[in-house]
Amino acid sequence: MVTCKGSLDPPDQPLIPIEEAAASHRGMLKRHIGVLTNSLESDETVYKKQVANTCEVKRKMGKWREELDYECKELKFLLERERDEIDNDLLIEENDVEEKLIENGKQISYHMFRLNILLSKIEEKCLQTDEDLLTGIERIHNGYGNLETPAVFSCELPKEIFTLPPHYLGLHKMIRIFQVDLTLDPETAHLSLIISRDRKSVTYCTADGLPNPQALTSSPAVLSSEGFDAGRHFWQVEIRGTGDCFLGVCKESILRNTLRSPSPSNGCWQYQQKTNVLHIFCAGQHKIGVFLDYELGEVSFYNLKSRSFLDGFRDTFTEKLMPYFSIGLSSESLTIRVK
Repeated sequence: MVTCKGSLDPPDQPLIPIEEAAASHRGMLKRHIGVLTNSLESDETVYKKQVANTCEVKRKMGKWREELDYECKELKFLLERERDEIDNDLLIEENDVEEKLIENGKQISYHMFRLNILLSKIEEKCLQTDEDLLTGIERIHNGYGNLETPAVFSCELPKEIFTLPPHYLGLHKMIRIFQVDLTLDPETAHLSLIISRDRKSVTYCTADGLPNPQALTSSPAVLSSEGFDAGRHFWQVEIRGTGDCFLGVCKESILRNTLRSPSPSNGCWQYQQKTNVLHIFCAGQHKIGVFLDYELGEVSFYNLKSRSFLDGFRDTFTEKLMPYFSIGLSSESLTIRVK
């Protein structure tokens, strides 16, 4: 009988037949084959997944590049339109200033003409004899005293007659993707508010009568009929008239008939827009965009005319939020329209 002893066996291990040793090692090798086969299969699965991920990354990047190209084209279109509008405003301003300068130049030129005539008369008068000098001297003095120098038109231009919008790309995407259609809920309206028949507009007016038990009576306010407990949403608000208005969101469970001012501490996140100040620049009309990102806990506000960021709030939202619209108590005539 042939025996052997493996180099991996302990020193005191007795010699065993070759057949038995071979069988033992063959079993170990088969177990290695099983482990390696499973490992290879696992690696092949991971490899295929990574190859698929590579393709998916390329697909997504291609899609994002297409979106970027689309957004850039949109941005270019918007900027070109903005440029045309600004160029038109500049032309109007230029023509207006030029017209006033020409008119003012004519007034100054005529004044210079009168000065030259009067100067010639005075010089001529000074050369006359005493008797001739005293004849008609009152007309000379009256002419000199009645000269009024025309006002000089100031052609100083505004330091910043226009500003290019810095948030076109992101804001345009918000409007295009997340725009929602809102209607106002008359059941939540304060007694001093008049809701339009299409439930899109609210106007402030003073009124007497029984209070609405559902109204937010701390201020003339109204809620939207639509609320949100997830996702991202964008809506537009048009403001006309003069006075203060408050825009934002509040919890569906906000206390009714309370004198407490709306604030984040009692579940109301809002932005105050003083339209009596903006009336000078916007002829009593202003547009505000409101963007809600429920999961991120963000509410942000945008000036839609200049496409610029106004203000924003961050918090943790745990219940349904309702778009909120309020008009200041001191406002005499103010209309809010939702889109």
